[in-house]
Amino acid sequence: MFRKKLTFKILLFLILSDILETFIQFCFKKSTLPATGFGVTNLTNALAFMKIVLASPFLWLGICTVLVIFVIWSTILSKIDLSVAVPVASFSYILVPVCSIVFLKETISPLRWAGIFFILSGIILTSLSSKEKINES
Repeated sequence: MFRKKLTFKILLFLILSDILETFIQFCFKKSTLPATGFGVTNLTNALAFMKIVLASPFLWLGICTVLVIFVIWSTILSKIDLSVAVPVASFSYILVPVCSIVFLKETISPLRWAGIFFILSGIILTSLSSKEKINES
């Protein structure tokens, strides 16, 4: 089976993908901030909430960024295996909380940081096991 190698160019695309994924989450969060007081418990409230969110330029910027990331991710997947791409592109698990702290003034509890650490540890172990599998073949 042909193994596709992770090149520096693809690594840069993966980093860009993580940065854009973080930006998308930031935009979606910002689009909901004007509607934070709404309890979406009935159709009228849901429609009012959607009207506020759909009017946000952040929502549309996030959606446009999703289209860009689709092209980047498709390019990445045409060059390397999915089992390599996903673990390498998982740094948004760190970038999103950092962005939340810096730009949204959110706080991240030590327990949540521990969870993020364990998720990343699992990603690293998974990535290492896929390298081990490649070396055995």
